[in-house]
Parts: sequence; structure tokens; C-alpha cells
Amino acid sequence: MKNGWKIVKLGKVLKPSENWVSVVPTDSYKLLGMSLEGRGLFVREEKLGSEVSAKYLNKVIPGEFMYSRLFAWKGAFDKAAKEFDGCFVSDEYPAFQPDKDKLDIDYLTYFFLQKSVWTAVEQFCIGVTKASRNRFKEKFFLDFEIPLPPLSEQQRIAGRLAALKGKMDAVRALRGEQVREVERIAENAFDFVIPNAEFERRKIGEVSTFKTGKTPPTSHPHYFEGDLDWYCPSDINNQKDCYLQGSSKKISQDALDDNKATWYESETILLISIGGTIGKVGILKEPASSNQQITGIKFNESVLPEYGCYWLKKSKAEIINRAAQATLPIINQKKIAEIEIAIPPLSEQRRIVAEIQAFQTKMAQLKAAQAGQLAGLEGLFPAVLEKAFRGEW
Repeated sequence: MKNGWKIVKLGKVLKPSENWVSVVPTDSYKLLGMSLEGRGLFVREEKLGSEVSAKYLNKVIPGEFMYSRLFAWKGAFDKAAKEFDGCFVSDEYPAFQPDKDKLDIDYLTYFFLQKSVWTAVEQFCIGVTKASRNRFKEKFFLDFEIPLPPLSEQQRIAGRLAALKGKMDAVRALRGEQVREVERIAENAFDFVIPNAEFERRKIGEVSTFKTGKTPPTSHPHYFEGDLDWYCPSDINNQKDCYLQGSSKKISQDALDDNKATWYESETILLISIGGTIGKVGILKEPASSNQQITGIKFNESVLPEYGCYWLKKSKAEIINRAAQATLPIINQKKIAEIEIAIPPLSEQRRIVAEIQAFQTKMAQLKAAQAGQLAGLEGLFPAVLEKAFRGEW
């Protein structure tokens, strides 16, 4: 232990903060929750007193140190910020006031960001099961020991950690924005590649056929006991090369034989035509089926499947604009058929597809590099925390 540092039980530098109020049925209460792994407090919900099961709530005072008894072992600790003044918590969130002559609250907050500390806390948790009732009781919290340097050193450490965290948050935000920009550019790759030359333009309905999916009756479980792909919107997520990788749900041959499902040929483009993800597309490598939220588009020999898929991606905004805006947006086959598509010669379509795919590959590599840099950044702060609380930083 570094000179001047001591090992101190938290009960020597903290005291319970109890500001209990009776719940009034007609009053409104902002209730806090606490995220895991050091992500801290947040406003979970606002309820009338008549909707709150507890008879009493603890009113939060900024500057208190708080934790979740149930999820302390998962890093649910935080200092109450000014923004939470006037909010409330249940008795599952004990609160404590520091002895300001002995303990800097920010020093304590950073101390409890360490994963090694969460592991130590877990040894004192009591409950029926770790996942649901593994509580860290107040008596164990107050007996928990921490390394404590002089107050000025605590403040120095906390100040340096705050400055470092601020810089890392700024870099994290910048990296996140760069990743989003790369995704946006990759998503709109078609606009960067397709030439300005005028090609023949036709309505999609003139160069393709359509089918809409079905959901077999769930009252017949054997329809869902096969191994045939049956796509739902969640299976279609704008794959980089357009081709779908298989569905999460399957149907049986019986569903097809009984005409309870729609069957698409390979190289059919599946378009989500109902719901919040309307406009997303993917190409079938193998014959398959889908539910009724998906429309299958099979282009004729004048349009390559990949080219048609990228064109539909490019047309997503138009698809959304053409959709009927009911409770859920929906676009029918007639409106899809009216969308125009430029049809260059097949050789030009192949060139465009190859260029888009090469461009997207480069974007994916850039995104992966940025993600790797971000992962390295995320690993830096925990290492600094460990050094700081050993007195080595």
C-alpha cells in the first residue's frame, strides 16, 4: 500500500441517507433505475402514487452514493447527479452521504467502476439464486473495505480520471459518428457507382412477377415442423452482398402441399412490404417461403438479381413514400410495380454490381478497423482504474 494510504471500511466514511416520504395516491413520482456495468442511474418511469406498490419512497439528494442491492454484483453503483434531484427510489436502492472531510464521492464512484470490485462484492451477496435474488445487504456494503489515500490525493485521482473519461467519451462519440457515416455511404453505394448515362427505364411490374407470402395456420403445428426456409422481416437485414443466409423459422412440405404457404424460386428478391422495416430487401440463394409481410419479386432475364436488389435498396425512400400510412406502413404489389428501374445492358449491370460490392467491401474493412480502435479504447480505462487505485497513477 502506498505511503499515506489506508484500508478503510465504508461505514467509517459513509452514513445512510434516508429521506423517506409517504406515497400520496394523487402525486406523481419520477422513479429511478440503475443500469449494469457502471452505466449508472436513469429515470425509469413516472407514476402516480396510486400506481406505486410501496407505501414509502426515498427522495434522492444530489451527491449521494447509491447502489442496487439486487444488481450490485453486476456493477450497479453510482453517484446521484444534479439532474436526479427530486426523483425517488425504492428501498432496493440504498443511499449514503459521505463524510466530506474524509471521502471524495467521485473517488468512490470511480472505485466502484472496477470489475474486480464487482467480483469481490459478489462474495457478500445473499439470495436464493444469483440471477434473481443475489442481494448486497447494507451491512455488507458498510463493512466493505476500500483503499483510501488522503483527501487531496483522492481528489487528484478523481480529477484525472474525469479528464481521461471525458476525452475517451469524445473519441467514442467521434468514432461512433464515423461508423454511422461509413454505414450511410455503404448503404447508398448505388448512387456513387451508377453512371449518369441515360438507360432504358421501365416500370418494375413490366420486367418482373410478384408473389406475396403467407402464414400457415398455427392451429396445425405440423406445418412448422419441417426444414424449409420460411422468412420473416427479422431475417432480412440488408446483407452486404444482398443474398440471404437462411431463415430463423422453418415450415414443412405439408404447408406447401396444402397451399398454406407461398413458394419462391431461387434468385427471387424478398421485399419487406409491411411494417417498420418496410423497404429492406434480400435475394434467395435457394427456393424458400415467407410470411405475408414480404413480397417476392422475380425479375426476368433483362435484370440481374443483384442489380435489381441494389436498385430496390436505392429506391427505399420511394417505397416508403408510396406506402399507405395506416397503423403500419404497407405497400401493395400494384404500387411496387409502378416504381421505375433503369435497365442498362447486362454487361453494364455486372460492372455496376461488381463496383458496388468492391466499394462495400472497402467500407466494411474501414468499419472493422474503426471498431477495433474503439475496442482498444474501451480496454484502456479499466486498466487505468486498476493502476489508479493501487496508487500507481
